[in-house]
Amino acid sequence: MPIKVDYVARETVTNLKRNFTITLASVLTVFVSLFLVGFALMLRQGVEKATQRWQGGIEFIVFMNPNASPDQLQAVRSKLENSPDTEKFTFVDQNAAYDEFKELFKDQPDLTENVGPDVLPPSFRVVPREKAAAAVEEMSTPFKTQPGVKEVVSATETTKLVQELSDKVTKGMGFVAIVLLSVAVLLILNTIRMAMFSRRREIEVMKLVGATNSFIRVPFMLEGLFQGVVGAGLAVIALVVFLPFFERWLPPADQFPLFSGFVPGGPDMLITYLLVGGIGCLVGTLGAGVAVSRFLDV
Repeated sequence: MPIKVDYVARETVTNLKRNFTITLASVLTVFVSLFLVGFALMLRQGVEKATQRWQGGIEFIVFMNPNASPDQLQAVRSKLENSPDTEKFTFVDQNAAYDEFKELFKDQPDLTENVGPDVLPPSFRVVPREKAAAAVEEMSTPFKTQPGVKEVVSATETTKLVQELSDKVTKGMGFVAIVLLSVAVLLILNTIRMAMFSRRREIEVMKLVGATNSFIRVPFMLEGLFQGVVGAGLAVIALVVFLPFFERWLPPADQFPLFSGFVPGGPDMLITYLLVGGIGCLVGTLGAGVAVSRFLDV
């Protein structure tokens, strides 16, 4: 028996209206759970982006003035080379700093277009032999008064604390999201089963006149998919609205350098939005698929 689009659309709308309250509960559960999933992903991306420059064991960075003289740069380099506490260090010139700046702020073209390499500070990224916070602080402090030095920024406990906090928050929200997604699947499953049960006589008649399981299945599958997609769409909209508020809540980067570039940009968030949408489709089709299969197999 061929499947007509107008029949599928009409039956799907009818089912949604018949179980409006449970459908609304399913959509809201999918929405809340996927918002938590999206926020957890956003937080993870932000931490990875903010701590990018600290990867490789770097414990502190000596930022030089953009107009630091060659002698001042050499003095800092010599001090690091001759220090027994230095395991290794990397010099990042202004061009390399500009490349990193463009990567960190690639979602803000107005900012990158108005900034050139000449205004960015070169830096020495230092890996001390002793990683203890007190030892790093003792080693980095003398560079703060070195001629030509603009600022000394230390990762130490702050970066580790942010990463550990992010791990705990992400795991906690992930657990809650999984529980809520499971509830959403059960709600969608129950909604579809109720819709099929209320139309069981009609379904039996359809089978008697030759309707296949696939013909009967499609409207109910679309109903579940609709619930998942609408819930995911609401979650994406909520994340888009929430993102600028989240950015304003963060400490300013000039007071807390670790939060420089913390908020994920457009390309990073696009991946999150697509993932949230995909999970919504999966949740909807999974719940509907299980319900339809169990009913038709009876």
